Amino acid sequence: MLRLHKRFQSTSYDLVVIGGGPGGYVAAIKGSQLGLKTACIEGRGALGGTCLNVGCIPSKALLHNSHYYHVAKHEFKNRGIIVSDVQLDLAQLMKQKDTAVSGLTAGVATLFKMNKTDYIQGWGQFEGPNTIKVKKNDGTEETVNAKNVIIATGSEASGFPGIEVDEKQIVTSTGALSLDKVPEKMVVIGGGVIGLELGSVWSRLGSQVTVVEFMPQIGAGMDAEVAKRFQQILTKQGIKFKLGTKVLGATKKDGKVDLLVEDAKSGKQETLTVDTVLLSIGRKPFTNGLGLEKAGVQVDAKGRIVTDAEFKTNVEGVRAIGDVITGPMLAHKAEEEGIAAAEYIAKGHGHVNYDAIPSVVYTWPEVAWVGKTEQQVKESGVEYRVGSFPFGANSRAKTIDDKDGFVKIIAEKETDKILGAHIIGPGAGEMIAEAVIAIEYGASSEDIARTSHAHPTLSEAFKEACMATYDKAIHFK
Repeated sequence: MLRLHKRFQSTSYDLVVIGGGPGGYVAAIKGSQLGLKTACIEGRGALGGTCLNVGCIPSKALLHNSHYYHVAKHEFKNRGIIVSDVQLDLAQLMKQKDTAVSGLTAGVATLFKMNKTDYIQGWGQFEGPNTIKVKKNDGTEETVNAKNVIIATGSEASGFPGIEVDEKQIVTSTGALSLDKVPEKMVVIGGGVIGLELGSVWSRLGSQVTVVEFMPQIGAGMDAEVAKRFQQILTKQGIKFKLGTKVLGATKKDGKVDLLVEDAKSGKQETLTVDTVLLSIGRKPFTNGLGLEKAGVQVDAKGRIVTDAEFKTNVEGVRAIGDVITGPMLAHKAEEEGIAAAEYIAKGHGHVNYDAIPSVVYTWPEVAWVGKTEQQVKESGVEYRVGSFPFGANSRAKTIDDKDGFVKIIAEKETDKILGAHIIGPGAGEMIAEAVIAIEYGASSEDIARTSHAHPTLSEAFKEACMATYDKAIHFK
């Protein structure tokens, strides 16, 4: 009876994190490691948030395996490997994805146990600045009191006026990760990272994919030179693009979707009839049902929680991190903020260098960048130098016959300090870490150029791009 009574008692913590995604679970673990009595509230039923469950992780599984399928079907013959009758087992492809997801989410729960972090399974709602009512997944309720609260509830897909998502024919990224058959034709609304990744998956698996984007270039936030080359490569792979194009509406009819689009300049309208429409125009903070108004937490016009440099909201003891505040909606950005927020609470200081937060598009080739684009540097008025090196002149890229793309380095002219690094090519997502470290420690392009890189490696292209920035490359003029 005592145990039953305790289930309905209020519990007090030094730190309560609302949301168990990358930012939230990392903040909770770090809080525990710093000696704070910590709990994490998450109602999804599995930890890891959007990223692990219906975002970064499942999409990368599909990207990786669809790339293998594409290579087996279209490239093996040129590599001297003869495989007849290559077929797709979509159900098994999805099963492997789900296995990866379940393993990782279970791993986070294990980390909570190892760090003595309490995991409260349910949906939390503020009753006051330091009081949270949790409607638990087992049907009971619990009141949690906290000296400090970190809001880390993440984001959700943005809707489009007049287009109703059913996650079957008209889908968000969530539905696009679980289609039960390959659509003959697919339209992706939005040429950003998520749309291009998932569009690539279904294109490789056999769908005729068209990307409709209102802006004049793809890859929001990407360096213009890289974006142009990226579009050329994806076009060569079979993806079609309609840039500078507005979406006016969508109608479902006879098992198809009619998408009405309009050229932004000419006003010419066109109807695209497809099997599946992927709506991928961005994401918005997820704070529904959180009770921010009861706590008095301030939000801006876009629904983002307003915070200062230490992630403090306008309410004493309440902080926010990740997708619910300003900045890029990236899992690793949220993780850095989670650690810093916990450190601010426990130790009074923390650190996130927003100039050293990388972005990666996990298509093939991959695209990765960190720091400023050439356009941003030019607009700032700083004098700069640019060096680049193509993978076509890199020995490792030639040996693996994967030569599309280049590395581009931007450095301040006077000091040679690296301001931005942009990579499109094989292994870009891993290689960008070198650039992140360089920017974090204020390295010059000459610092990198004079650092030995193993031969033959793809990373030599990064070294040579740095050589080209401060002087001249060796293996390319």
